[in-house]
Amino acid sequence: MERYLSDPPDGGYGWVVVTSAFFIMGLTTAVIKNYGLFFLEIQSHYNVLTSTTSWVTSTTIAMFHLGAPFASALSMHLSQRAVIMVGGLLAASGMIIASLGLSLLWMYLSMGVLQGLGISFSWIQANSMVSHYFKRWRPIAYAIASSGECVFAMGFSPFFQWLINSYSWQGALLIIGGLQLNLCVCGSLMKSLPAAQTSTQDNSVLDTKEESRTSKKGTFQCSLIQRPELLLYIMFAILAAAGFFIPPLFLVPYANSLGMEQYWAASALSVLALADLLGRLACGWVANLRLVRNLKLLSMVVTVLGVVLLLLPIAQSYWSILVFSSLYGFLFGCVVAIHVTSIVDIVGLEGFDRALGLFMLFRSSGGFVGPPAAGWLVDWTRDFSVSFYLSGLCLVLAGVFVVLVDRLVEKKNHKLPDSCAENI
Repeated sequence: MERYLSDPPDGGYGWVVVTSAFFIMGLTTAVIKNYGLFFLEIQSHYNVLTSTTSWVTSTTIAMFHLGAPFASALSMHLSQRAVIMVGGLLAASGMIIASLGLSLLWMYLSMGVLQGLGISFSWIQANSMVSHYFKRWRPIAYAIASSGECVFAMGFSPFFQWLINSYSWQGALLIIGGLQLNLCVCGSLMKSLPAAQTSTQDNSVLDTKEESRTSKKGTFQCSLIQRPELLLYIMFAILAAAGFFIPPLFLVPYANSLGMEQYWAASALSVLALADLLGRLACGWVANLRLVRNLKLLSMVVTVLGVVLLLLPIAQSYWSILVFSSLYGFLFGCVVAIHVTSIVDIVGLEGFDRALGLFMLFRSSGGFVGPPAAGWLVDWTRDFSVSFYLSGLCLVLAGVFVVLVDRLVEKKNHKLPDSCAENI
C-alpha cells in the first residue's frame, strides 16, 4: 500500500484539488437531488405505479452507499485519480443508456446501478483526496468542496426542467450523461501526493505493524458492533436515510398535483438547495462554538425537521411551499453538517473509520426502502401528501434514537471521571 507524506501541504496544489472536488460534488450528488424532475416523466412513459418508479431513485441511493467499500478497495490497486475517472465513465454511461428508454429494468440497471456506482467512486475518492492535501485547513477545504453539491443543485433545477421541455426527458438524460463525462476531467486534475521515502528496514517494521493492526481489526470491529450507543445510532441512520430522500423526490410531483407550472415547481428545489447550503454553514459554525453537545444539537434539529415535513402538506400555494422547502433545506443542511462528525463522540477518533463504514452500510437500507414505501402509500391513497407524513414520521423517530444515544454517551462520560477518581 502506498504511504503518503505524513505532513499534508495544506495549500498549494491542494486548492486545485478542492476546486476539482467542488465540481465533482456538483456533477454527482447534485444530480441525484434533482431526480424528482424526471419522476412523472418516467412514470408516464412506462405507465407504471408511483412505487415502481421510486425504485429507480432508491437503487441509485443504495448503490451510492454500497459502492463506498468497492471504491476504497479499488483505490488500493489503482490511483485515486483513476478511480474518479472510472466513476465518471460509469455515471455517464448510466445516464446515456437510460436515455435510450429501453425498459424499466434497464432504468434500474443504468440510472440506478451504473449511475449509483459511478457517483460513489467519484464522490468517495474526491473527499479522500481533500483530506490527504489538508490538515490545518481541512474543515474549510471540506466546506468549499461540499458546497458544490448545493451550488450546482440550485442551477440544475431550472436547467434540467428546460432540458426536459426542450429535448424530452430522454434527451435531457443524454445531455446530463455528457456533462458527467467532465468527472473524468476533474479526476485527471487529482494529482496524488508523492509517496513517503522509507528504507528497507523501515518498510519491514511498518509492514510488521500493519500486520499487527490487521490481526486486531476483526476483534475491534466486533467490539464496535456490540456497543449499544452505536447500534442505536445506526438505527437513527436507517430511519433518517428513509426520510431524507423522500421530499426531494416527491416535492415537484406534489407541486404539480396542486396545478403549479413545471418551472415554478422546479424552482422549489433551487430554494431548497440554497437553504441547504446556509444550514450547513450555520450549523457548522454553531457546532464549532461548542455551546451545546453535537448529539444534543443533532437530536433537536432532526426532530424539528420531522415536524416541518409533517406540516408541509398544509402548504397549498407556491409561496407556502417555498417557505416549507426553505425550512426543510436549512434543517437538512444542519443535519448533514454534524451527523457524521457525531460518530467521533460515540466511538472516539480511533474507531471512527470503521464505525463510519458500518454507518454507511446500514444507512443504505433506509435509502433503498424509503422512496418505494412512500410511492406505495401514494399509489394506495392517490395523494402525494402521505409521502411527507412518512418522511416526517421517520425523522421524528430518528430523533428519539439520537436522544437515547446522547444519554448513553453522557452516562459513560460521567462514569469515566468517577472511575479515575477511585483509582487515585
